[in-house]
Amino acid sequence: MPLRIAFMGSPGIALGVLEALIAAGHEIACVYSQPPRPAGRGQKLTPTPVHAFAEARGLEVRTPKSLKKPEEQEAFAALNLDAAVVVAYGLILPQPILDAPRLGCLNMHASILPRWRGAAPIQRAIMAGDTETGVDAMMMEAGLDTGAVLACVRTSITAQDTAGTLHDRLAALAAELAPRALAGLADGSLKPVPQAGEGMTYARKITGEDQRIDWTKPAAEIDCQIRGLSPAPGAWCEADLGQGPVRLKVLFSELTDHATVAVPGALIDDRLSVACGDGRVVRLLRLQKPGGKPLAAREFLAGSPLPEGALLG
Repeated sequence: MPLRIAFMGSPGIALGVLEALIAAGHEIACVYSQPPRPAGRGQKLTPTPVHAFAEARGLEVRTPKSLKKPEEQEAFAALNLDAAVVVAYGLILPQPILDAPRLGCLNMHASILPRWRGAAPIQRAIMAGDTETGVDAMMMEAGLDTGAVLACVRTSITAQDTAGTLHDRLAALAAELAPRALAGLADGSLKPVPQAGEGMTYARKITGEDQRIDWTKPAAEIDCQIRGLSPAPGAWCEADLGQGPVRLKVLFSELTDHATVAVPGALIDDRLSVACGDGRVVRLLRLQKPGGKPLAAREFLAGSPLPEGALLG
């Protein structure tokens, strides 16, 4: 049954869900997205991916800086919505917004709640060494990602996953789940289930402190850090490439079976295998110099040799 809905989202991960809702025949009464922000060298005001997509489709787009003002809440209520679907919108929804749609507000959240509530669930899941994650269709309430879960799809996290690959897979799963969850909410075939009272973790925003690699930490933790922050913002270390230390962004790695007594941060061969604090070894597979493009280890070493025994900071 077609529903009259508002879609609220900003980044690229939300686009597949919006497309899926349109394809399912729902009426998109309005799209809400973050306001355009300066981007690029010219700092030109640039709309979010969701904003740009919606405008290209001829949909009404609203970009309020806040939804706390009464006039914004009245304008939202005036849409006479059956439901709102939220995917990484980026603004807090006050109670009058949550209460306005007939069926409520449905949030597509990229974790298996209550694990990884908050801003960076994809990155934090990999960085913590989780082996599974997913997408929850959650009924929104005033608390941060505390609402009852209507439906869930799951996926494994492998040693080859980065935040980028996992993001893309979860985006596809969210696009598949959203129309099904919305239909189940409308016809009553899906019932919201309260989240478990235990196992809650908070996925705080990624900061600069998260990015620097500390080679005294265990190898598995470093490998997860590198993959969890790739492709952006990227984990980094320092290396002397002949003209003093430069900051190297490390975009992919693998955990090896090697053991070593070398000091943490030392290269134990000429293949970018690095000793870590627990005596195990991480091999760096993709790197990027300042101002350069990402390179596979072999290409990187061809232009910037790092011999066995070199020490990474």
